[in-house]
Amino acid sequence: MTERIIVVDDEQIIRESICYILRKEGYSVSEAENGRAAYDKLILESFDLVITDLEMPEMKGIELLERITHMNPQTSVIIITAYGSLETAIVALRAGASDYILKPIEFDELLVKIRRLLDHKKVALENQFLRRELHRSSDFSNLVGKSTPMQRVISLIQKVSGTDSTILVTGKSGTGKELVAKAIHFNSKRSIQPFITVNCGAIPETLIESELFGHKKGAFTGAVADKLGYFKAADSGTLFLDEISEMPMQLQVKLLRAIEQKEITPVGMSTSISVDVRFIAATNRDLQKAVSDGRFREDLFYRLNVVDIKLPPLSERREDIPLLVDHFVKKFRQEMRKDIQGVDNNAMQLLMQHEWKGEIRELENIIERAIIFCNNHYIAVNDLPEFFHVGSTIELPSSDSSLEGAMNNLERQYILAELRKHNFNKEMTAEALKISLPTLYRRIKDLQIPQA
Repeated sequence: MTERIIVVDDEQIIRESICYILRKEGYSVSEAENGRAAYDKLILESFDLVITDLEMPEMKGIELLERITHMNPQTSVIIITAYGSLETAIVALRAGASDYILKPIEFDELLVKIRRLLDHKKVALENQFLRRELHRSSDFSNLVGKSTPMQRVISLIQKVSGTDSTILVTGKSGTGKELVAKAIHFNSKRSIQPFITVNCGAIPETLIESELFGHKKGAFTGAVADKLGYFKAADSGTLFLDEISEMPMQLQVKLLRAIEQKEITPVGMSTSISVDVRFIAATNRDLQKAVSDGRFREDLFYRLNVVDIKLPPLSERREDIPLLVDHFVKKFRQEMRKDIQGVDNNAMQLLMQHEWKGEIRELENIIERAIIFCNNHYIAVNDLPEFFHVGSTIELPSSDSSLEGAMNNLERQYILAELRKHNFNKEMTAEALKISLPTLYRRIKDLQIPQA
């Protein structure tokens, strides 16, 4: 979109010259012979930039500047001033002017100043938009759920967001632990500061100390330059330590010191560096058991576990599944630009009955896949992966089958459907069928049921 500029000067030749140059550069240009005329136009129209003289009849440039600052602070202002009036230009800059230019005007210099200001404004607006989108995508509205367990979680998150307390988020993989961490950060006083995520299980043990705390050049082979590390990168913001149970024992004491003393020592340095970081840790493991087994420091566990937010699995909040499905349908239909309104009753019934071992992440992936294959307004059973509908309806044997053959056929189909539902996990399948594991193995063999 073409940027709009208004030139304000009581000297016609200066005003028209500036307008002529700006129009040649492709700007949309308006003009006014004094501050009052300019102000009247600014009330009716919006401009990206005002270029105004200071000394004008009816309304001086400094008064126009003050009114612009109050009326539309996003509008940039360049002051035109004479060399002998630099003090007035300084006053204007303090009052909110973006820049100034001296008479006689060097048009090349003016064009450079204009382009720099407008480019800076564009970047600032883009950053503001991205920050707003990031906040929107990380607010409480994405913590979908009206079930009692989920409402307890949301209530707890709202209470802790305004504090700097260390938080431990626990729950199975795929339950949304990082989403919770983002919601806490972006609803805290640190929201405009960095949110840094570290997957402690994804960094090689030989590199994790350097990645977390940074290092000095030459500290070890390959350290060809200084490195800040994640702790320093998160300074003034939030550091989210995912899979904290995978933190090596020898580094746990350094992490404890960083949390308690708010300082770190980069590899290769003997002096400490202060950091101001809010810590949120997450794990899908039982940390208390890890402490008992000697794999996790007890003092670190209690330091992290100031507030424990336990995320319920989908099996404990099945009433939230339709809400989550609707949430993901809206998300992916917008991304893929497909006119899909929702999920039909038969497909929803299967989604409600499914054992979501991958939790919300698995549900999200299933809905994304379904929208890819769906050619109607509603996702149907056939749009879901095969393991959803294979065995969801039992095929009746032909009428000429014997009773024993018919029963064996039905039993075979039912056991096979349960095996597929549980990813061929025999123990879980036997538990679901309420039979012993040896009985299941015997029926698989007798009925010649495929095991994969």
